[in-house]
Amino acid sequence: MQFKFKAKTKDGNVKRGKIDAVDKEMATQLLQKNELIPLQIKEIKENESISTAIEKLTSSVSQKDLLLFYRQFSTLVGAKIPIAPALQTIHTQTESAQLRTIVAELAADIEDGMSVSEAFSKHQNIFSTLAISMLKAGEVSGNLQGAIDFVAETAEQNYQLKNKIRGALMYPMFVISVAGVIGFLTMTWILPKLTGVIVELDVEIPWYTQVMINIGDFMQSYWWAVLIVFFGVLASLIYYARSEDGSKEWDKLKLKLPVIGKLFTYIYITRFSENLSVLMKGGIPIVRALIIVADIVDNVVYKNIILKAAQDVKVGGEINTEFFKHDEFPSMVSNMIKIGEETGRLGEILEDVARFYNAEVDQITSNISSIIEPILIVVLGLGVGVLVFSVLLPIYNIAGQL
Repeated sequence: MQFKFKAKTKDGNVKRGKIDAVDKEMATQLLQKNELIPLQIKEIKENESISTAIEKLTSSVSQKDLLLFYRQFSTLVGAKIPIAPALQTIHTQTESAQLRTIVAELAADIEDGMSVSEAFSKHQNIFSTLAISMLKAGEVSGNLQGAIDFVAETAEQNYQLKNKIRGALMYPMFVISVAGVIGFLTMTWILPKLTGVIVELDVEIPWYTQVMINIGDFMQSYWWAVLIVFFGVLASLIYYARSEDGSKEWDKLKLKLPVIGKLFTYIYITRFSENLSVLMKGGIPIVRALIIVADIVDNVVYKNIILKAAQDVKVGGEINTEFFKHDEFPSMVSNMIKIGEETGRLGEILEDVARFYNAEVDQITSNISSIIEPILIVVLGLGVGVLVFSVLLPIYNIAGQL
């Protein structure tokens, strides 16, 4: 966040300016550490134009399309084709209508004399802060081609990481969904027919069989109400998870889930290490790089820790100091970052950390099916066992007495 401040110096002079901080309290502490007495601190709200707001609502560029754009852009610029003609070439080959319009605007703006980073920053809902910052750093350093290559490489790494998450969770979610549908159909149509046989015989039955009969009768009569309640609860949970408070709670919960929690932890550390290393190589100042990475990590728990680390660095501290206070960062990561800061090889060490945890993510995602599959089999087996013991076995026993 950015704040406007009005503060008094030791000499009694009034100073005004802007300051980056996690919240108002941290902004106050930062001013005090700089020997300023805060008089007024106000958060700067970003005002969006109507066109920007409309663009955010109507944008539909997929990550795959964006990745292809970065690859093409990097290849054409690497072949010494000027920026504007390179974008015009991409424009003719882009399938996404939304992205095609944006690429045309980029080419037109650059032809009119606008810098590459300025042209890209007009579409911040499409291009990430990391990409825009890297392009700006490349322009300042005179290595724009290297910056574009960095952006393309980082976009591919992030895309692969998201695919790993999707691939790891797809199988168990599919099995659970199919099991749920089959269970619902069984309880609604098959169970009432089976229990109907027992009811017609008019014999004494165990209590657990009576419970199954009641469940079957209820589902047969009120299956529509069950569906309404189920989808209502599901919609409420999704709505809450997308709200500010719900998103924070979901981010915390993800880290505590069995098996999956470790996967998410390793993914966030990989994302943090890879992107911070890339930004440092691109010449982005460390404080600015940490603020950018805090958003890229995409988890509020890690975001707060990284932003606090940025505050420590801003006042002369070290990144690792904040990380040692939190279990979300394994001690190995904190120690390696500390060594990197002490030796001046932080970028290289972050690459090693990213490589190690990326391998761990690969290992977990390849094993997750074999870990979850036995649990799902046991759960499904218990469901079938309850049905056999409560319904089919009594029918068999009654038939044997006739």
